[in-house]
Amino acid sequence: MKLIFAIRLLFISVLFLFFLPTASIAGEREYVEPFDSVWASTVKVELSSMLADEWFEKTQIGMCVYDLTADSMVFSFNAHQRMRPASTMKLLTAITALEELGGGFQFSTRLYHTGYVSDSILYGDVYVVGGFDPCFGRDDMQAFVTAILSLAIDSVAGGIYADVSMKDTLQWGYGWCWDDEMPILTPLLYMEKDCFLEVMTGCLRDAGISVATTGSRCCPVGAVWLCSRTHAIDQILMPMMKKSDNLYAEAVFYQLAALDGIPFASYKEAEVIIVKLADSLGITREEYDVADGSGVSLYNYLTPAVEIAFLRYAYKHQDIFRYLYNALPIAGRDGTLKNRMKHGSASKNVRAKTGTLTGVASLAGYLTASNGHRMAFCIINQGVDDARKARAFQDSVCEYLCR
Repeated sequence: MKLIFAIRLLFISVLFLFFLPTASIAGEREYVEPFDSVWASTVKVELSSMLADEWFEKTQIGMCVYDLTADSMVFSFNAHQRMRPASTMKLLTAITALEELGGGFQFSTRLYHTGYVSDSILYGDVYVVGGFDPCFGRDDMQAFVTAILSLAIDSVAGGIYADVSMKDTLQWGYGWCWDDEMPILTPLLYMEKDCFLEVMTGCLRDAGISVATTGSRCCPVGAVWLCSRTHAIDQILMPMMKKSDNLYAEAVFYQLAALDGIPFASYKEAEVIIVKLADSLGITREEYDVADGSGVSLYNYLTPAVEIAFLRYAYKHQDIFRYLYNALPIAGRDGTLKNRMKHGSASKNVRAKTGTLTGVASLAGYLTASNGHRMAFCIINQGVDDARKARAFQDSVCEYLCR
């Protein structure tokens, strides 16, 4: 028995020495001291074997698996390779927003008026101040109409103006392709469309109130508040993450841009907020570029290590994690993962954000591994000619880690 025990001990020692951390260059695997040499070594061997496929000689792959429970890197490959994250960029947007805005933040659209009422006429203007709320819909519009009716008027002598000073006047994101079918980015939306004033004036006319003019103008100081409509941040995060809705992601992104109160804020102001959090995590600027909040821009670049750092930060802060985790797609159940990993150990275990652009497929999030530990992982496939093959690889990695 002593001989058998000695042989086993020698075997484990050899494995441990073989997988000691090594200096790395682009394309080499970075092995970090494992929390459990046997389990981690087995994972490393298997994942390395999966990466030996000749397909990866023609495409780029960046990958990290981090044990959150043991606070230890299990596996990494090209962890510091800058790549296009596609919609996994939404993870950085959501985590930063929850950090800076908090889970109680409300997306708000506000209604004001100026002037005075005489003989059922408002001798002044009506202002709608946009807060980039993509959830603003029929009930909200009816509440605005009701608020104006409360003035006991049948006409507005002035105009109804949209105050869209929350963000810049660019209708598309920085680095978006001109031929993409993308939503118009404006802080004043109705049913996710850029048609707010048109719909509002129509509703007022139906209610018996005539309007002389419409346009865009900043709401003056001293205007009288009439009504506000709000939606909670978790109402925005759900479609943003589950459905990978780009409009909702940009709505969150521009809340960050507006934090300093700069009129007509651009993506640069939002980038500053994300950079601040990244700096606090020890991430260098060489590892990423932020161009939008949705991951659509061709100017976004991240490394897998950056995504892992943000996922780790969220996990350590339950006031962030509970909102993020609930909003992530669940493998085999809902969102963009509804039809992936429908069977097996990964099903209903993996909660992750997907990402797809031409030539790019990515997946990053959380899972519970076969050792019972919670893992954060990031897989970015770039330069792929078949996104289905990339997704199949990602699914196989998740299934292996979970079983």
